[in-house]
Amino acid sequence: MIAEVINTGSELLLGQVVNTHLAFLGGRLFGHGIRIERQISIPDGAAIRHALEESFARRPDVIFVTGGLGPTTDDITRDLLAEMLGAELVQDDGILQMITERFERRGFSMTPRIALQALVPTGVHPILNHWGTAPGLHLPASDAHPHTFFLPGPPRELRPMFTELIEPLLATLFSQASPPVCRIHRIVGMGESMVEEKIGAQLMALPGLELGYCARSGDVDVRVVGPAAVVEAANRIIEAGIGNRIYAHDEGSMEGAVVDLLRTRKLSLATAESCTGGFLAHRITNVPGASEIFGAGYVTYANEIKSATLGIDPALIAAHGAVSEPVAAAMAAGARRISGSDFALSTTGIAGPGGGSEEKPVGTVFIGLAGPDGVQVSRQFYPTDRETFKFLVSQTALNLLRESLLGA
Repeated sequence: MIAEVINTGSELLLGQVVNTHLAFLGGRLFGHGIRIERQISIPDGAAIRHALEESFARRPDVIFVTGGLGPTTDDITRDLLAEMLGAELVQDDGILQMITERFERRGFSMTPRIALQALVPTGVHPILNHWGTAPGLHLPASDAHPHTFFLPGPPRELRPMFTELIEPLLATLFSQASPPVCRIHRIVGMGESMVEEKIGAQLMALPGLELGYCARSGDVDVRVVGPAAVVEAANRIIEAGIGNRIYAHDEGSMEGAVVDLLRTRKLSLATAESCTGGFLAHRITNVPGASEIFGAGYVTYANEIKSATLGIDPALIAAHGAVSEPVAAAMAAGARRISGSDFALSTTGIAGPGGGSEEKPVGTVFIGLAGPDGVQVSRQFYPTDRETFKFLVSQTALNLLRESLLGA
């Protein structure tokens, strides 16, 4: 089944706010056998009416509209909908009571415009908002239009409203005996063309399979969609062809994979970072349960702090430079020793745009891994912007540990 999404809000088109609704809705809808075929972002105002008229004419199975339901003068989605339907706006006393009680609990006074959110066009069903004040709206399907849902713009309101209230309704409206299955394999250390060369021909031979590749910084995603049995066959081909280069599936992450491996083996980790400035520790501690495996993180940006905190001999830094294999090894070994952890990762490099040399150009990085079997150092080269550099370095460091834990 097909869905269309209309995201309203001038802030989306001015670059002031990142539109996260499409990714969220696309992922949630797929589980109900609904694919988003078209999405547009439009400014506040009359463009909302034009977008709705166009979507109604195309007649998808369902339409989702986000934003424009609040109390300010630019929130006119509700009014435009009433005009299009030739419907009257009627106050819903239950919604008004919910809004009033919410303001009373918080000790806020209501302005007259706040109460406008309780107005609902006749023939339209309100969807209660337990996470904000603006209710959602459901326009049931008719000969003139498909089922259309109007959702508040703030993600903190839209997401729980969608998962808790709208998804059960979708399951009733659009039940499917065997919805398609989607599986994403996340691969590190291989380019798109190399991945396709290994598995592409076999996958293309599977009838009814939708295949897609998505290259990201340092990674490639392989996406397979289709009937459950076909996707399972595709999974076997991919896993046999790619092996341990697959570090996670679907929404999994490299840091999640590493934390899980360490927890399973009851091992601990510390970090010593220079060029990544704590980003490696940040990624690890974003994983629920990281406290079971993460002992300490040291950000030793300055040379004197490397010596004072990690016990690195200043003469070693003077002889080889802070960005060097010996210093990366000493940082990892020092972090492991001080923290008492089973493993320690270190990063030292030149993020740029300045600071490089002919021997060590901008983008050079040394990544150290200290463990029970000693210390190893990997030299890499990522000549890119600082933010991407930090991500690539942290991804490579985590994968170095992952491969060590897997014995690869």
